[in-house]
Amino acid sequence: MKELYIEGLAIHDGPESCGCIRKGAVEALTGVDTGRAIEPRKHQIPGADAVPASGRPHVPARKRERREDPARSKTPSMYGVSKRENREIPTSPDADGAVGTRREGPGCKPPTNDEGKSHRSIVPTKPPNKVATAATAEEVAGRGLTKENASKRNTHRTQSRTRVPSELAGVREAAKRNKGEKFTALLHHITAERLRNAYLKLNQQAAAGIDDVTWEQYRTNLEENVQGLHRRLQKGAYRAKPSRRAFIAKTDGQKRALGIAALEDKIVQRAVVEVLNAIYEGDFLGFSYGFRPGRGQHDALDALATGIGRKKVSFVLDADIRGFFDTIDHGWLIKFIEHRIADKRVVRLICKWLSAGVMEDQKWTECKEGVPQGATISPLLANLYLHYVLDLWAQRWRKRQARGEMILVRYADDFVVGFQHRTDAEQFLRELRQRMQQFALELHPGKTRLIEFGRFAAQNRKRVGLGAPETFSFLGFVHICRVHRSGKFRVQRQTIQKRMSAKLREIKVELLHRRHQPIPEQGRWLEQVVRGYFAYHGVPGNEKRLRTFRDQVTRLWLRALQRRGQRDATTWKRMHRLQSRWIPSVRWYHPWPEERFDARIQGKNRMQ
Repeated sequence: MKELYIEGLAIHDGPESCGCIRKGAVEALTGVDTGRAIEPRKHQIPGADAVPASGRPHVPARKRERREDPARSKTPSMYGVSKRENREIPTSPDADGAVGTRREGPGCKPPTNDEGKSHRSIVPTKPPNKVATAATAEEVAGRGLTKENASKRNTHRTQSRTRVPSELAGVREAAKRNKGEKFTALLHHITAERLRNAYLKLNQQAAAGIDDVTWEQYRTNLEENVQGLHRRLQKGAYRAKPSRRAFIAKTDGQKRALGIAALEDKIVQRAVVEVLNAIYEGDFLGFSYGFRPGRGQHDALDALATGIGRKKVSFVLDADIRGFFDTIDHGWLIKFIEHRIADKRVVRLICKWLSAGVMEDQKWTECKEGVPQGATISPLLANLYLHYVLDLWAQRWRKRQARGEMILVRYADDFVVGFQHRTDAEQFLRELRQRMQQFALELHPGKTRLIEFGRFAAQNRKRVGLGAPETFSFLGFVHICRVHRSGKFRVQRQTIQKRMSAKLREIKVELLHRRHQPIPEQGRWLEQVVRGYFAYHGVPGNEKRLRTFRDQVTRLWLRALQRRGQRDATTWKRMHRLQSRWIPSVRWYHPWPEERFDARIQGKNRMQ
């Protein structure tokens, strides 16, 4: 195992630098510590596992105990006389030739049996362990060398049912111990095996980059390609290729620009992300949920609903950063990376991807700012950028300047902040705009709003003659103030109408292309689509929107079947049978937010 070289905290003049050291991962909104992102592993010594003996010792084994009696043979390494014969037990050779060892040389005879023949042809001599010149076990036994596993480190379970620590275990532990330490040697963790595993985790159906190399084509000579890629990385001969520009439609009718990287760039980026996650997962705060291992969109939704319901939240700031991925400053990003990464080779890799540019219509364009959306490394770089620009600053602001309670949930560049007092909300918004300007960012004026929202919002607005509390959107759901029939305040979540309409339009277009297929084939496709839609939007309180979506899908299917011919006799009676057969019923796929949130933080420390 290679050593991990760590330097001390360097003096840095960057923004908010490393002075904002988090004492613990504070869970968003509720002030609950979710614990460490990566659980520490106990150090295990490979090969030190022992199988405990149980039961009564075998009787013949007790007769083999060494005793000082006249019947004992005077020959070294020989036990007392038995009924059959004396058996000489060869032992490992000793350096000083002590009694009980086997001497070899011109003047020494090999041990023989009663017939005068050597034992070596029957019982081969086993060399000592941990000797550089010793032969391998395969050579002693007369077998060929093993393949693939002779030089690899064992990372699987041992006889004690525990796992041997991986190569990144030391990196994780060092990153947790000291938030200011810098890592000077990380490239050696990008091994050929890690590159191979990164390739296997890629999407096999993903579009190819400018190299036009697909996943299947790269697999034909996988070992040769991986070994060549690893050699180029270690020698510094690896060159990043430009990303291919592609556009996808957004729900608001606009188009989002994507950068499709080459296949080898995807492999290396995935391996680098795995190594860097071992460091930064211990640094990221608890209210950051976007693109992190073990965290998803519904975790952020649960934390937000639980925080608003349990904390004294009366005002909500729904914020969005305009063109975040396209406006990230490369200079600031490299400074933030160098806070923890001192390995210049890894930093140069990231710089190569940032400066590779994009290809659109056979024309290369240089990228002086931003990170390409769609690249494997882009989510990590975005989280890293906002960690220093927003998260650490907001955490310090909550502890030092907020007069009332304050909650925060962030998913990528979308974040929601809750306040108890209006003065805190207005002051935070003013200082947030200034903070964003320092790092070449801007809040979207049309998507950033400060509204009155919470358990007391309805009463306060009714007192001044206003209507129902305003709503806000977050991660595909509209959040509404509601009072449960039990009298308890709850945050109701409903699917955004324009997103549901966009999904129905996609289904309509696809059904028109599939209308001549057999009905069972159409039904299986619709079942998969509707089940996937319900898997995300099937939350408590959203049953009405789900039933509407199911009925609309049935109506679109009927229209597609009726257009197969002029005399099609598909009726609603038949469609009801097809609906019950192929389209899933409406049900909850997710529990109440408080239940899952409490289950996730059960047994973990609470922090104020």
